[in-house]
Amino acid sequence: MPNDKKPSDISIDNAPSSLDALKTPSRRNFLKTAAIGSAAAVAAPWIGNVQAQEGIRIRMQSSWQPGTTGYRIFEEWAAGVAEATGGEVRIEPFPAGAVAGAFEVADAVRNGVLDGQSWFTVYWPGKMPAGVFLTAYPMGLSVPHHWDIMFGAYGGWGIAKDLYRKQGQELLGYVHHDLNLIHSKVPLRSFDDFQGVKIRMPGGIVAETFASIGARTTLLPGSEVYPALEKGTIDAADYTGAAVNYELGFWQVTDYIIMGPPSTPCLHQAVDLMDIAVNRRTFERMSPQTQDLMHDLVAAYSREHYAAIQAANAEAWPKYREKGVEIIHLSEEDATRFREAAIPLWFKWANKDADAARLFKAHLDTMMDPAVGLVTEEDIKDYQLNL
Repeated sequence: MPNDKKPSDISIDNAPSSLDALKTPSRRNFLKTAAIGSAAAVAAPWIGNVQAQEGIRIRMQSSWQPGTTGYRIFEEWAAGVAEATGGEVRIEPFPAGAVAGAFEVADAVRNGVLDGQSWFTVYWPGKMPAGVFLTAYPMGLSVPHHWDIMFGAYGGWGIAKDLYRKQGQELLGYVHHDLNLIHSKVPLRSFDDFQGVKIRMPGGIVAETFASIGARTTLLPGSEVYPALEKGTIDAADYTGAAVNYELGFWQVTDYIIMGPPSTPCLHQAVDLMDIAVNRRTFERMSPQTQDLMHDLVAAYSREHYAAIQAANAEAWPKYREKGVEIIHLSEEDATRFREAAIPLWFKWANKDADAARLFKAHLDTMMDPAVGLVTEEDIKDYQLNL
């Protein structure tokens, strides 16, 4: 029977904290610990069968470029899965672009060219409108625990599972990563300064929001962002967080980092989620116990991934200043104007089809939760969600 574990079902009682894991000689320790008390405890009877002895090889492509902090963490996690599953599952990791283009990874998984993916879910909208709401969008859920609430308390996890199955995949879990930064060759000190700026954005609602305020947006895979900035083909680019962008050398081709005000450091992709998913046929070859365990291992990976990225970011910020890169914070007024531009597009994308509407409803319920408080009835009184 397909596994429908919600994030809240995943046992973390025996898992080390991410900070403790960072202090150990090998981050793979967290995989071993995550297995204790979970499906691994009941997996032993399955390990002796022929399938377990041979192992299920999963060719999985990441969106991370080789040599980055993100890809190193992914490789370490992939290496630990075989041990954690008693050899039943073996992940063969690939960096961005190694097998499929950045925007074609999901097709490659569905068609069996790859067996699994760990990509930036911001690339989903090209495959389905609801994909807009599988990751951050302008002025939406703004910190990681908002997403945990949306997936866990307001039903988003079950909807996401359904969406992936329609694409021939099984979603094993979402992976917390970071906020996204805008690196720019020119100073952008206000909302109005985006007029006419040539800026790389990841498509979908994010690009449409910037286009609505006068920016000239273009869609580029991650591997092409640095060359485009270097050549001056674009003036600015959205990409990942501080550490990875420093490793990729963005400080060499841009003089400015553009962020929101202190209350909202990132206006457009505040929680840039990744996912780990596998082809449905591959998932169905796993024993039921290992299906459960894979969800646990992805949840552990998400915690480790997020903590390691944040630790690397803390070391990267001073390096930008040493290189003379100026960090510009837009004003609260700019954030308000950006929000006014974004809200109509939320509903435009949500009303593209029934799946998008029901997933956005989970977002809306979360944003209106008093503990989150991002949206009020007054904010959305002029818009209707067509469920």
